[in-house]
Amino acid sequence: MVTPKFGTDGVRGVAHSELTPEFVVALGRAAARVLGGPRFLIGRDTRVSGPLLQAALTAGIACEGIDVIDLGVLPTPGVAALAAIDGVPAAMISASHNPFSDNGIKLFAAGGRKLADDVEAQLEAELEAELGKGVAGAPLAPPAPLGAAVEGADVAAAGRQRYERQVLASLGGRRLDGLRVALDCANGAASVTAPELLRMAGADVVAVLADHPTGTNINDRCGSTYPAGLQAAVVETGADAGLALDGDADRVIAVDHTGSVVDGDQMIAALALDRMARGELTGSTVVVTVMTNLGFHLAMAEHGVGVHTTPVGDRYVLEALDRGGWSLGGEQSGHVIFRDLATTGDGVLTGLQLLDAVVRSGRPLASLAGGAMVRLPQVLRNVPVANPGGLAGAAGVWAEVKAVEAGFGDRGRVVLRGSGTESLVRVMVEAPTQAEAEAAAARLADAVAQAIG
Repeated sequence: MVTPKFGTDGVRGVAHSELTPEFVVALGRAAARVLGGPRFLIGRDTRVSGPLLQAALTAGIACEGIDVIDLGVLPTPGVAALAAIDGVPAAMISASHNPFSDNGIKLFAAGGRKLADDVEAQLEAELEAELGKGVAGAPLAPPAPLGAAVEGADVAAAGRQRYERQVLASLGGRRLDGLRVALDCANGAASVTAPELLRMAGADVVAVLADHPTGTNINDRCGSTYPAGLQAAVVETGADAGLALDGDADRVIAVDHTGSVVDGDQMIAALALDRMARGELTGSTVVVTVMTNLGFHLAMAEHGVGVHTTPVGDRYVLEALDRGGWSLGGEQSGHVIFRDLATTGDGVLTGLQLLDAVVRSGRPLASLAGGAMVRLPQVLRNVPVANPGGLAGAAGVWAEVKAVEAGFGDRGRVVLRGSGTESLVRVMVEAPTQAEAEAAAARLADAVAQAIG
């Protein structure tokens, strides 16, 4: 059996072969010991493997004498929000935008915070020790008092309503009345909450796609990684905008009235300038990752907005926001973090904030996003490799990168990185023209494949 490892966003693997119930029970015991608390919240998305893994995690935590609150199906940011309100640790069972066959465990420290590096290291050590018990010579821990798992639809419904009230409050009493919106729920965790929240905010929800989860159709040709259906629905219904969530609803991609995609870079640019104009962009600075389009940096410089850049991963964005005391950051994928409103990225919250900016500006989303930044042509290539970590020592690859960058000068850039969750190296190239970006990306992808493929 392959034992899952902690990556950039918790533990993730193929359900039942990598992420087994036995492993999850051990993880639950380790999490209870390290994170503590009088009780522990657990939510999940709509994957068919979710209930079994939730039961296993509940068993592990309860065996350590901690009560467990079963939140049922709830978006990741909803779990984090309730953990923040109650001041307790929590877990979300989800593999985000991955296919249904995968699943994962994302843990939050008390207060809905991402785990600090030292806490994660302590958790990993405790987990390894727990997994080693029962092996010859390994001591067995004494039993702890059994915690009482709190179950029931009433608890889950009350939790969802508490989360919805918090998200709605972020509008400060403003409304989206008259705005026609289409929605793609990715057959995921926000299939109930997202339509409810948009309607509660006053939007006219003219189309709801992928809101009938079966356990196996999450992210299947829908959601933020496949917005084609939403693009067509926006045009067909005459909607003013569309929002496409991912499976656990911590990210969102927008669509304007023409059917064009508005990605995370464009949303963050528009939101940063909106907040800057209202004096609500703390430190006049926004936090983004190395994958953010060069056009974003040029636009922010033009408007006097500082840009702090981090490695890829929302945990790095969050760490930078907290260190700098800043309020807005995110990723091109649509993972946007309002640090003054939430402890983690929230796709529905982001969608509401974006639509609120549209209403207040009196401009269509296409104009708001297009006026915020102009994207440089960008090409992304995922190169399958045996060991993404081998990229660091691939001297030939980095020689090719240096040559490509020298040819671009200040007219483009290159980013190569090993994936933290998949056996891939991600190649990103930006250039003045699409043809130049395509050619450079193909050249670098070949170099990676030959060196470590």
